[in-house]
Amino acid sequence: MTAAREIDATIWILIPIFNHGTTIAGVVRRVLEAVDAPVLIVDDGSDAPTREVLSKLEAVSTRVRVHRLEPNRGKGVALRTGFRLARDGGATHVIHLDADGQHEIGDLPRFVAAIDAEPNALILGKPVFDASVPRVRLYGRQFSRVVVWLCTLSFAVDDPLCGYRAVPLDLALPIVERETLGDRMQFEPGFAVVAYWAGAPVRNLETRVRYLPGGLSNFDGLRDTLRMARLYARLLARSLAHLPSRLTRPAELA
Repeated sequence: MTAAREIDATIWILIPIFNHGTTIAGVVRRVLEAVDAPVLIVDDGSDAPTREVLSKLEAVSTRVRVHRLEPNRGKGVALRTGFRLARDGGATHVIHLDADGQHEIGDLPRFVAAIDAEPNALILGKPVFDASVPRVRLYGRQFSRVVVWLCTLSFAVDDPLCGYRAVPLDLALPIVERETLGDRMQFEPGFAVVAYWAGAPVRNLETRVRYLPGGLSNFDGLRDTLRMARLYARLLARSLAHLPSRLTRPAELA
């Protein structure tokens, strides 16, 4: 077991979860080993077996806190709730990652170092996939990348869908209070676009992402695709309406 790296207690690790009871214990164990930070798990209406696992995790470590939402309301709601709870707890930043074990938790210290180097930046995970990635996911990601590049007139956001990112709460909370970015999977790409529009530096950090055999995905291929399409249409319309001001911002090739 490697020693946890001590970090500023104002950085919290945020994990939204919905029914990932078989993977969350391993994820939390590796997080606790990687960084010495509070871990906030926002349970988005999970089933009874998952709630039981979460109760045990909360009982085992004083660094783990579970906040439950009922009923299931979507990943966007869980993230917004986590942002507010972290700020109320004294955090200045969150690093959020998924509960399904896809993300390389060993990269947490690299996200922390990126925060240390540029506290005002939005640090986005840039996925490095192996052969386990489904082709349909790659095609969908490429479509989202192109739309976001058009919205921002920039290549600053390399991957708008990756759920592994470091977020300054001074940036996040005003955005979630004033913007309607959706309650489910469309929230993360929408947030990246609006953060760029708000003037935040956007940085991309390469990190390995694996699709585990038998892994549970909460992405609804039809409904979430339609939700993203509606959001992208709205963001593109806003971008066109403000095209002159968008053109005044220097392009970022992150």
